[in-house]
Amino acid sequence: MPEELRRPIRKHIRDIEPYVPIEPADVLSQRVDISPDRLIKLDGNENPYGCSERARRALANYQYYHLYPDPEQRGLRRALAEYVGVSSEYIVVGSGSDELIDLILRLFLEPGERVVNCPPTFGMYSFSTAVCGGVVVNVPRKEDFSLDMHAVKRVLTEDTKVIFIASPNNPSGNVTSENEIRELLQTGVIVVVDEAYFEFSDITVARLVTQYPNLVVLRTFSKWAGLAGLRVGYGIFPVDIAKDIMKIKQPYNVNSAAQIAALESLKDMAYLRGVIQAIVAERQRLIKELSQFDWLKVYPSQANFVLCRLLDREAKQVHNELQRRGIFVRYFDVPTLRDCLRISVGKPEHTDALIAALKDVC
Repeated sequence: MPEELRRPIRKHIRDIEPYVPIEPADVLSQRVDISPDRLIKLDGNENPYGCSERARRALANYQYYHLYPDPEQRGLRRALAEYVGVSSEYIVVGSGSDELIDLILRLFLEPGERVVNCPPTFGMYSFSTAVCGGVVVNVPRKEDFSLDMHAVKRVLTEDTKVIFIASPNNPSGNVTSENEIRELLQTGVIVVVDEAYFEFSDITVARLVTQYPNLVVLRTFSKWAGLAGLRVGYGIFPVDIAKDIMKIKQPYNVNSAAQIAALESLKDMAYLRGVIQAIVAERQRLIKELSQFDWLKVYPSQANFVLCRLLDREAKQVHNELQRRGIFVRYFDVPTLRDCLRISVGKPEHTDALIAALKDVC
């Protein structure tokens, strides 16, 4: 880019590394010359069963797409209040939880102030901090991916505004205990607990939001409800923070389709709980099947994915060999995960195809 065009760009934006998202099925199909319907996509922690049929019908029958959606998400927030067990005034809905991460940082972070990140973890925490002009303070997790609590508390300063904790953690699948969350809350720093995979662990600290003025819990409909393509997440905030988030969000940030699909999903919980149970059962089978390979270290998981460390093979090579066969898993080219693959839980036939391919590849 010519220098005269670069000058207006904010300095802290220039050197940001872009977030690396997963690719959609049609793009992956072209890469390996295999039709999309034959791909086995286990790289995005997406729900292989799709959304509720009730949600699908409601989307098809909705008559008001020509009108703006409810800017205050009133119907959805009321339904979420019943699902979560708090008043709707604690809840704000976002265009995915990614938007809420960005809004939280916009609300609390002055340029140059610090955000504690505990890698390996979800990349949006560090990415959004950089976009907002903050300083990311990385406190690596222990070898078993648990938090290094002493190290986290040691790096806290007056300029530390937010601590991000994913629980279950992505990509390791382990949960942070309630006692550890309470210990972090005692520091007075805003603690954001990202429970994107809560439905697969059934472990939550959401009820603590009414007790602690510095706790935020984030969740999403992308995983358990199969709505990743519609981008709808929500946050459970202390009431004062919820009011400020509502004040700074875009007016129509959650589109009509997303609100309808989320509402209908909450009305179809019997079906979705069945899907969750199927995914959890298949997660356990996937762990058992992967554990037969003596060159794989398989980590326990309470999410809808499993992390594996390759002991005497290159993860990138295995990743590429699987990709050639139309099986896509997540490979991370970062030091703490260089020998690791993250495998989303699919249907039983997807597990069978993956295991057969691993036997063939290795």
